[in-house]
Amino acid sequence: MAQQETNAVDQELETPEMENQEVEDTQQAEATVEETAEADKAEKKGFGKGKKKDKKEDAYKQQIAELEDRVMRQMAEFENFRRRTDKEKTSMFETGAKSVVEKILPVVDNFERGLATIPEEDKGTPFAEGMAMIYKQLMTELEGIGVKPIEAVGQEFDPNLHNAVMQVESEEYESGVIAQELMKGYTYRDSVVRHSMVAVTQ
Repeated sequence: MAQQETNAVDQELETPEMENQEVEDTQQAEATVEETAEADKAEKKGFGKGKKKDKKEDAYKQQIAELEDRVMRQMAEFENFRRRTDKEKTSMFETGAKSVVEKILPVVDNFERGLATIPEEDKGTPFAEGMAMIYKQLMTELEGIGVKPIEAVGQEFDPNLHNAVMQVESEEYESGVIAQELMKGYTYRDSVVRHSMVAVTQ
């Protein structure tokens, strides 16, 4: 009987301590749950910030790529414009030079006609020699800028270079070959300034 009372007292004494321990365990568990929840919340918040940062970086990268593409396009357009301008300048220069050459050619023709009509006995005179020297100088300057006479007599007729104004019979040349040059033709930098007027064998 005494032993039973002792056990009952012991149980009564142990009960408050056990209750306190359980309260502490419960509080620790709740604190752990709260810490875990806060950690999860912070992690989610941080992840959200990282996601926003990644989106901004992607937007910046896309904007940079668009600007680089725009710059490349503008550079290509400028290069095309520069080439086109250079080509137009060259074309305008050649057109102007060709026009000047066309106006000089009748002078060359008259020089040749004048020299051809000098009598044989007057060919050694200072006047005749001076005319010949001027003609030679003129032809040298024209050749220096790219003006060349078109070969005609003895050449096969080429409609791109020659203008046939008549047909003749010839024992020296075959049919379709130029037998006579009536007016000399010229080219300027591989472009025909004036076609040769020729007579072609039948």
